[in-house]
Amino acid sequence: MLECEGLHAAYGQAEVLHGVSLTVEREELVALIGPNGAGKTTALHTIVGLMRPTAGKVRFAGESLVGCDPAEVVARGIALVPQGRMVFQSLTVRENLRLGAYRAKPDVVGARFDKVLGVFPALGEFLDRPGGALSGGQQQMLAIGRALMSNPALLILDEPSTGLAPKIVEAICETLGELRRDGTMILLVEQNAHIALELASRAYVLEEGAIVAAGPAATLREDPRVTAAYLG
Repeated sequence: MLECEGLHAAYGQAEVLHGVSLTVEREELVALIGPNGAGKTTALHTIVGLMRPTAGKVRFAGESLVGCDPAEVVARGIALVPQGRMVFQSLTVRENLRLGAYRAKPDVVGARFDKVLGVFPALGEFLDRPGGALSGGQQQMLAIGRALMSNPALLILDEPSTGLAPKIVEAICETLGELRRDGTMILLVEQNAHIALELASRAYVLEEGAIVAAGPAATLREDPRVTAAYLG
């Protein structure tokens, strides 16, 4: 349902993406891996309308997203969990979650709220605590929960494991697997290639703004180039 074709993007005169093409189909978890500075976050920002491509196409459910602002992209069914979590520090957990449903009709917000607490029951213990008072793992749960409040068809995550303890990373990975099995499409940018390739059905490798390898995650795990560069 997500199709990116020949994407180019630049900061001023410096082009960062050089013809990136990728897809995410229904019920897929697709990973995008690559070194720091490869353009992974830029690719995500271009998809969700935080940047405009200088060339190329972005379509979701057959409709173009090029020129849409981020709010319209959310309305089309895509939610981004940004790198660094970016929770609202002074707002409570409850308020952070409700902001994720700011475009929703009031009669559906309660059901979405209950669904998110079903995914992350630990958040129910901290509803009146400021977001900034949570641990890193709790903030990551909150950031994902806030995105889920928009009821996305496609969930995009940018480096969700960064700075988290191994047990928390494992819990987040389990949650992503459950979301995929429940029908949510997922595009995962992840520095930890081991995690990404274990979770994903397919993956793309981005280097210096261009896709240099793509295919089933199991195949890429056996690719000598990927093993040498990312799996150690």
